[in-house]
Amino acid sequence: MKKIIVSIFVLSQCLNVHGQSIDKIITTKEVTRIEKILSADDMQGRRTFTPGIDKASAFIESEFGAIGLQTFDAAKNYRQEFSMTASKTVSSKITIDGKEINNNQVATFSYLPQVSLTEKSDISIVKINKGDNIGEKFNEYYKSPKNLLVLVDPSFDNVLPNIQHIDRISASPGNNTILFVFGTIEATTFSVELTNTITKKTLNNVVGILPGKTKPNEYVIFSGHYDHLGVGSPEEGAPRSATDSIYNGANDDAAGTTAVIMLAKYFKKQNNNERTIIFTTFVAEELGGYGAKYFSKQLAPEKVIAMFNIEMIGTESKWGKNSAYITGYEKSNMGPILQTNLTGTSFKFYADPYPEQQLFYRSDNATLAKLGVPAHTISTSKMDNEPTYHTVDDEFETLDIDNMTQIIKSIALSSSSIISGKDTPTRVNTTQLK
Repeated sequence: MKKIIVSIFVLSQCLNVHGQSIDKIITTKEVTRIEKILSADDMQGRRTFTPGIDKASAFIESEFGAIGLQTFDAAKNYRQEFSMTASKTVSSKITIDGKEINNNQVATFSYLPQVSLTEKSDISIVKINKGDNIGEKFNEYYKSPKNLLVLVDPSFDNVLPNIQHIDRISASPGNNTILFVFGTIEATTFSVELTNTITKKTLNNVVGILPGKTKPNEYVIFSGHYDHLGVGSPEEGAPRSATDSIYNGANDDAAGTTAVIMLAKYFKKQNNNERTIIFTTFVAEELGGYGAKYFSKQLAPEKVIAMFNIEMIGTESKWGKNSAYITGYEKSNMGPILQTNLTGTSFKFYADPYPEQQLFYRSDNATLAKLGVPAHTISTSKMDNEPTYHTVDDEFETLDIDNMTQIIKSIALSSSSIISGKDTPTRVNTTQLK
């Protein structure tokens, strides 16, 4: 009986020491400092391929350096660089049945310097009809490897500006051309003449590691994306004010990036990780997850034990404080492992309450999950009612920093048995993924 009492006493003392340690490392003061810097106006909304994203990258690199992380794969610095191809149409002339189409009614996607097509060319005419699901149809045709002339019913004219604003950028551009023509529903004869300027653009993830002590070839990843939407027009900036046009992205996803930096500080101080921990902040998530896609190709997926992707944790979840949800909760047993490690605390992880929004496939966890990795996103964002989402109102002042700090602590504690090598989450069954 005495042995049992002593064991319980020792355990409680260890937990207290551990608790004090985390409270000294992951503090609201430090979370505030990092979050404020990343979401400040001088970051210009951190849009990919702008000075703002470069400034954000430099800041994250400096934080990784100060923490003392090693570089990934013996790189010379924390920048994991890759390039993409950008296309800009400089001239366009489209004629359908003898009538020249106003360029304001057209959205073109092509990575060829010159395009010349007629009805006699290898090109198919397809339609988006009134009543169709415009999102599904657009994605189907946009992703096609074929040449397509897409005739869009006039009822969808309000969607045209959104399509025209899509960045013409690709990691693996094809040799095809896709044209969306709005307001025209028939085409017998046509000609298409395009001139595009094609350029290569460099961008980078920021990646640092803590090598594992006994299982260095088994990886646990903590990630978030550091890009956002940049600067728009004052009109796009409504409803905050007539002058604010900066999409600061405090919650989306400076919050996740802040968490990654704080977790790196914590685990470096702990200095007891048996598995290698990779800390990465991804670029170009808002453009299509390109940073995560490149990153995933640098790893053997079977070596990745788990991925904690952190996205929008700056506001309370639908359940209030001390709670968050895990996307794809049912696709591995990672969620139950995390909750078990939080036994005795008031923090609760829930399954994603917005399955209809397909969040599991909409963030940077998706690429590795499709390779079988138990890769999930942790979030608190009320996606059915998050008023600042993708608006200029996503500012530091809208965040609950105290709650965000507790979430970061809970992620750190809940991951402990995976970091130590005690627990290994089950793999995602890729045959059941979309």
